[in-house]
Amino acid sequence: MQSWGYHLLINARRCAPATIRSKPTIESFSRTLVKNIDMVPYGTPQVIMFGSGNKKGYTLVQLIETSNITGHFVEETDDMYLDVFSCKDFKPETVEDMVQSYFRPESVDSRMIVRDASRKMMDIQTGSGRGHPTMAKYKARTMK
Repeated sequence: MQSWGYHLLINARRCAPATIRSKPTIESFSRTLVKNIDMVPYGTPQVIMFGSGNKKGYTLVQLIETSNITGHFVEETDDMYLDVFSCKDFKPETVEDMVQSYFRPESVDSRMIVRDASRKMMDIQTGSGRGHPTMAKYKARTMK
């Protein structure tokens, strides 16, 4: 299937509190993620604390030559919301594994969406994606 890009969305529930409150940890995660999914960074990761009440937390923005990586780390709930969008293929399992390694969430829910403005969006991954029949077809086609 031809597409313009791939958009991975990750909801990570109840991460280790110290990890999502650490600017150096989030910056390291971003740099390592860019390298591990074979992307080219455009500048350095921006990690900024803002918001108030139940919205307070760090936000990550990392531009990459093929699009962007963004995330928000919610202090009140210890949850993390990460988006990786690229017109270059990447392995969603690599991103999921890094989220587990860096932030140690209790659970992770992810979804990969094929982006193409000329067609309706199509899910190719729900749940963890590992073993999902549509994801297996996607892997066979793109992970060579």
